[in-house]
Amino acid sequence: MQVQPKKTCFFCSNKINVVDYKDTQTLRRFMSPHAKILSHNKTGTCPKHQRMVTVALKRARHMALLPFIAS
Repeated sequence: MQVQPKKTCFFCSNKINVVDYKDTQTLRRFMSPHAKILSHNKTGTCPKHQRMVTVALKRARHMALLPFIAS
């Protein structure tokens, strides 16, 4: 059984303090192909930034920048 290296938070490693809902290219990294929000286990984000990503994705969906579901 191999031990996988721990994933690092994208936002902590790039020193990004605020997750902007208008930055759709960055937010798409944290969505599945079916437009679901990926968990921190898959993306490696820390809990603080995972909460920020979730809020930003929901705001972007509400503003029609991102889809609610993929077709």
